[in-house]
Amino acid sequence: MLRDSKSERGFGIGSNRNEMIVAVMSVCVCIVAIEYGVRVTEAKYFEPFNVTYDHRALILGGNRRILISAGIHYPRATPEMWPDLIAKSKEGGADVIETYVFWNGHEPERGQYNFEGRYDLVKFVKLAASNGLYFFLRIGPYACAEWNFGGFPVWLRDIPGIDFRTDNAPFKEEMKRFVTKVVNLMREEMLFSWQGGPIILLQIENEYGNIESSYGKGGKEYVKWAASMALSLGAGVPWVMCRQQDAPYDIIDTCNAYYCDGFKPNSRNKPTMWTENWDGWYAQWGERLPHRPVEDLAFAIARFFQRGGIFQNYYMYFGGTNFGRTAGGPLQITSYDYDAPIDEYGLLHEPKWGHLKDLHAALKLCEPALVATDSPTYINLGPKQEAHVYQANVQREGLNLSLFKSPSICSAFLANIDERKEAIVTFRGQRYTIPPWSVSILPDCRNTAFNTAKVRAQTSVKLVDSDLPTASNIFIAQQLRHRSGISYFSKSWMTTKEPLKIWSKSSFTVEGIWEHLNVTKDQSDYLWYSTRIYVSDSDILFWKENDIHPKLTIDGVRDILRVFVNGQLIGNAVGHWIKVVQTLQFLPGYNDLTLLTQTVGLQNYGAFLEKDGAGIRGTIKITGFENGDINLSKSLWTYQVGLQGEFLKFYSEENENSDWTELTPDAIPSTFTWYKTYFDVPGGTDPVALDLKSMGKGQAWVNSHHIGRYWTRVSPESGCEEICDYRGAYNSDKCLTNCGKPTQTLYHVPRSWLRSSNNSLVILEETGGNPLGISVKLHSFRIICAQVSDSDYPPLQRWVNLDLIGEEGSANSMIPELHLHCQEGNTISSITFASFGNPGGSCQNFSRGDCHAPSSMSIVSKACQGKRSCSIKILDTVFGGDPCPGVAKTLSVEARCTSPLSDDGFIQHAVSSF
Repeated sequence: MLRDSKSERGFGIGSNRNEMIVAVMSVCVCIVAIEYGVRVTEAKYFEPFNVTYDHRALILGGNRRILISAGIHYPRATPEMWPDLIAKSKEGGADVIETYVFWNGHEPERGQYNFEGRYDLVKFVKLAASNGLYFFLRIGPYACAEWNFGGFPVWLRDIPGIDFRTDNAPFKEEMKRFVTKVVNLMREEMLFSWQGGPIILLQIENEYGNIESSYGKGGKEYVKWAASMALSLGAGVPWVMCRQQDAPYDIIDTCNAYYCDGFKPNSRNKPTMWTENWDGWYAQWGERLPHRPVEDLAFAIARFFQRGGIFQNYYMYFGGTNFGRTAGGPLQITSYDYDAPIDEYGLLHEPKWGHLKDLHAALKLCEPALVATDSPTYINLGPKQEAHVYQANVQREGLNLSLFKSPSICSAFLANIDERKEAIVTFRGQRYTIPPWSVSILPDCRNTAFNTAKVRAQTSVKLVDSDLPTASNIFIAQQLRHRSGISYFSKSWMTTKEPLKIWSKSSFTVEGIWEHLNVTKDQSDYLWYSTRIYVSDSDILFWKENDIHPKLTIDGVRDILRVFVNGQLIGNAVGHWIKVVQTLQFLPGYNDLTLLTQTVGLQNYGAFLEKDGAGIRGTIKITGFENGDINLSKSLWTYQVGLQGEFLKFYSEENENSDWTELTPDAIPSTFTWYKTYFDVPGGTDPVALDLKSMGKGQAWVNSHHIGRYWTRVSPESGCEEICDYRGAYNSDKCLTNCGKPTQTLYHVPRSWLRSSNNSLVILEETGGNPLGISVKLHSFRIICAQVSDSDYPPLQRWVNLDLIGEEGSANSMIPELHLHCQEGNTISSITFASFGNPGGSCQNFSRGDCHAPSSMSIVSKACQGKRSCSIKILDTVFGGDPCPGVAKTLSVEARCTSPLSDDGFIQHAVSSF
């Protein structure tokens, strides 16, 4: 470990504060390479550089940096999506790509590794590098992440004597083995910064400080061990621990929260880093959908950098999809959209993405002053208003003059933390109006380049296109009316029933109730338990005379329990370790009592994960018999893992199950039934989804790809807000939507999993949904809007182009502009509203005011129509003169985007194929 007199931490190769010392760098690269047996070659992505840090910043190649990081979990997208996601992150202003490493995806069985397909971590890191982005690899190996079992492989809990995440030898041995595997893989692929790769940061453990006290002394020893183990691997870049106040000296402790502007690391020698900025929140089945306003998100970020922060990572920048059975628990939904700047389908979520892009640009304008100043000057501007000023004399600070445009640099942040009122403050002799709960950024300490509450990025309205055909051309089509016209569905669905009983020779009979995961090993959501209950004639008479019924009582159940008597479903329970009391109906003689427990994602957060388990816990008995209760906890039970259709792989295109029969309308609804059909999709690039709102609960596969669990569980009727007020501290119960509706009905099917026609769709339906109501949808942003005033700030790019920072100049001479853009593959086909004057309303509800330039529509149409993007200056002369002197002017525009292949064109093509 190299340190200088200013407590700069060195990793891998030496540097000082201002410039790379080539000789030291070369020697240290060779030392590290020889020590770990790595071949020294010419850098592939970057010139090899050292990563160090001091109290103020991360130092890359000798230069302090402020960094914006974009969280993308590689398994929540397909490899075909990765290049576009990374490119959009870079375009949005990211410097770094961040991800967890998912142990259970990479080592599904002990010693058998998977680094292919969606788990090709090396490919993902290299794609980031090829885009010129750095990489932050959070190995953990505990991830949380609303991912199944928090990322731990389920086989881990079967290691004799193991206790997770504490001073436990079996766990530490397994953890070290996997972490070493990942570090060695990155080193072998030459992906660390000192090798010319993009990896600048690593993380060990994850939010352990939240639960450390549950483990007592063992927890404290474990933290020390984890840090020492990580450092011993010789990765050559800094390691962090998030939410870990007792992180050892050589590990940077970091913040995870909605707001981190008040966070300080546990040592003055460490920089202030924000590893998880929660820009949204996750959703659970049967719950409302959370949204975080971009004005508040931008406010939180600006405050963080205002008060000394240097590294901020979005959790998530792209959330993606929990394909297959990867969703965590309890009850995490298949979508992991997270209200992120890039939505689940890979589309830009506007205005969130655009407003944050502007924020990042403003912060980068301030970077020279931020990194040149050890600490800002605080100025009180009012009761709830304050300024932080970063000003430095480059020569006095001993900095490299070639890195700066002026010997004196200055940037300022003016904050108004009042939640209700705007404030007019005086700063350096000038007056500034600051909206409530906002920060104004002044890159030159004079002119405002950005305010967090003033959103000038366009709004894109997501539309789910009208129903598309779900029939292959080998089927006879029927025409069904819907609100948009004619849609074509297949009559030919195939179906087969799942046996509601023990069906396999692999079943076994033992005494007592076994814990769900001990039996299934998480190879399936489903575990069957079956026993026989004898009912005498006197029991029947006893119930009749006393007007009572026998009841099944179970102390604890998670996540789902289904109760069958003699093959008939008689009750369900849903919850997390809830008590169950179910009335039973028996016949005289022997009755088959069958229980089905189901997991809907294994617990992903908390202490003692390995002990949480699943299925049934505690005593199970039947009450109400004439001779007293029957304790079933010690009865003989026959166990069966999974469903027959899973075992026979009904979902596989290679399956040739002869039991498929044609579905008839009178066979609907039906529980625990498999359905199969084929569907077509249009060409183009618009993302595709299945609309499963007609279904109940189950799982779905397209062309053998498991798209995930589905469930039309409905959220509460109350608790949503018609208008989301960004002002004031955010939490996950604020700005909720989707009340009284199913939490999720649309399920992403990646384009790379599809063919143009004859795509197989297999559905496992548990509760009796109607497959004839399934439809294919296209996702797109067909409506775009923007609104900019003549008093707004000029585009951030103008600041960069004119090099105002550190030079004499004024932004006042620059003109505000309105910008519009369609998603890739689309163009602006029409302008549906345009008014320069004082229009009212908002997107999809604009209206003319009493001031309106008659040329508005023609000017905007000429500038934008037929183009993917356009810009218009907010200037009287552009619109033929001032339509109303003395009135502040605003330009409001609403436009439509279309792709070359229209929906109607596709439908006509589909019709002709039959």
